[in-house]
Amino acid sequence: MTVKTKPVKKADLRILQSLEKKVLWLSMWMVHNANHLRQSVDGLKVGGHQASSASITTIMTALYFNVLKVQDRVAVKPHASPVFHAIQYMLGRQTEDKLKAFRSRGGAQSYPSRTKDSDGVDFSTGSVGLGVAMTLFASMVQDYTRMNEVVNKQLANVNEPGRMIAVMGDAELDEGNIYEAMLEGWKYDVRNLWWIIDYNRQSLDGVISDGLFRKIQDFFANVGWRVVPLKYGKKLEKVFALQGGDTLRQWIDDCPNDLYSALTFKGQSGEKDAWRSPLKKDLRGVHGIKSILEDHDDETLHALMTNLAGHDMEAVLEAFHSVADDTPQCFIAYTIKGHGTPLAGHRDNHAGLMNLEQMDVFRSKMQIPEGSEWSSYDNLLIEPETAKNFCLQAPFNKRPPQENDPPKITIPDNLPLNFRSSTSTQASFGNILHELSRGNTDLASRIVTTSPDVTVSTNLGPWVNQRGVFSLDVRNDVFRDEKVASAQKWLRNGTGQHFELGIAENNLFIMLAALGLSGPIFGKRLLPIGTLYDPFIARGLDSLNYACYQDARFMLVATPAGITLAPEGGAHQSISSPLIGIGQPGLSSYEPAYADELAVIMRWGFEYMQAESGGSIYLRLSTRAIDQPSREMTPELENQIIKGAYWHIPPADGARIAIVYSGAVVPEVIE
Repeated sequence: MTVKTKPVKKADLRILQSLEKKVLWLSMWMVHNANHLRQSVDGLKVGGHQASSASITTIMTALYFNVLKVQDRVAVKPHASPVFHAIQYMLGRQTEDKLKAFRSRGGAQSYPSRTKDSDGVDFSTGSVGLGVAMTLFASMVQDYTRMNEVVNKQLANVNEPGRMIAVMGDAELDEGNIYEAMLEGWKYDVRNLWWIIDYNRQSLDGVISDGLFRKIQDFFANVGWRVVPLKYGKKLEKVFALQGGDTLRQWIDDCPNDLYSALTFKGQSGEKDAWRSPLKKDLRGVHGIKSILEDHDDETLHALMTNLAGHDMEAVLEAFHSVADDTPQCFIAYTIKGHGTPLAGHRDNHAGLMNLEQMDVFRSKMQIPEGSEWSSYDNLLIEPETAKNFCLQAPFNKRPPQENDPPKITIPDNLPLNFRSSTSTQASFGNILHELSRGNTDLASRIVTTSPDVTVSTNLGPWVNQRGVFSLDVRNDVFRDEKVASAQKWLRNGTGQHFELGIAENNLFIMLAALGLSGPIFGKRLLPIGTLYDPFIARGLDSLNYACYQDARFMLVATPAGITLAPEGGAHQSISSPLIGIGQPGLSSYEPAYADELAVIMRWGFEYMQAESGGSIYLRLSTRAIDQPSREMTPELENQIIKGAYWHIPPADGARIAIVYSGAVVPEVIE
């Protein structure tokens, strides 16, 4: 895919630079209002991450007011929530009341939330690293919805794919799930994916390790990404071309992160010779340095030395608009935490807040008069009407305010089920899917399965044999071609209905989140089913919670459960997992005993996954074969199964004790 973009006009650049200042002001004021001006109910600090927001303002302004198209989707780093909401406010998609209620009930959320915010959050963030990985799996799902013939059979044309973009903090790279996702993306050959790293070199407790960027470059390059460093802004690049400029560049390159941060804080605080003294000391005798220093007073020298590309609108736009294909892009954008504020560079600024005096200084610098704090377009270097028109006409702003709500998938009255007189719920699950896979129903065409390397051992094999594995390229089953006997037929192509993942449970749950949001995000409703061994559900618990928090809809089949995997010891026993299913919001948990119960629950589950007030399903199944009852599945019994309980043996008159059970222990209970 070639991204067709036009060079940014000088007039547009000036407007964007003005809007950037307004975004910075609104995001800082939003946090200040919540902490210092709004009435406090309990006296607790509200917080809001002013410094983390300031470091990403240029990049976010460039994206939302110029670069993004309607079909693009963005995961915004959690601590940039104020910036996101300020931008949506300027785009006419957020209200002043919600900004004033930031971090309170009904207000703009602390971290971007699909379910609790009202201004068009694409992907929830908050548990760092998960939103980043979500964009990778969303890109895979986008490919699936575009290549699946059944899903697209009624479309007159398939629009240009969107870019799945993560605006991420550099400290998020400490999260292991990111590297699990990157490896899966490499195996899949992921496309149309941008990760923009806010490389401010500071984290919650201080300054990150020097030279991290080299490791970042290596990680991404090794899995096929194009790495684009954005280090120096236009002012610095111009000075680097002067005599002595190469030495100045080398000095900055060699400057430790903690020293650069400390000098930044001293410089923005107005300390005399904050930058000049170390430069004169370290670069004494270098031709041209004296002239460079004499051409700048302390204020302009500070502006020069902090002119990093991540804060240079022209440099940022050039980088974004230079992308010419769908190769995944990693932008390492050098920034300063707290840039443009009194907090800039200080190692304690992550949780820091501007006090009243600092806000007065900042207000004066931003030229915001009393009473105009919440204005969207006033007090800029451009006319308010010019700013308003530019915002409202941004390419991204053509996106409809309401998300997609595709037609519901028709579910048959009964699911096909042919089972033996003695069978297990896991075998019955595979049987139901196998029968569905052989038909041509709307339901079968919209089911997509995924599993972390346990496809066959969770009884998905027959489904995959019939429906195939999804892949961007076509790969035949070599074993079958070579006439090697095997029960599996693994054909890989663009019409397959199964995603085969590596053995990483975080990837499974984030993939289910992406598949489960295919309807609202891509306008194409799917019914995802994910399988894993129940003992390992805890390995991906945060990602499961993340998927449910976004109201993604999926069916999680955890099997074998209990102690039925094999005689493999305590590490493979899932004794506490029922508490996970019961306790997880957005997830309805079932542990059926019989095959006919499973069929009822799965049929109901496919409808529940599509209901406005529905959710996801957790099925805890077993490999233990038990004798099946011979009974009529009446509407009354179906209703009781769905509600969660029925009398297997009704109580006799005067009974004082009831034995309550679930799952495959029913033979012992009956005895």
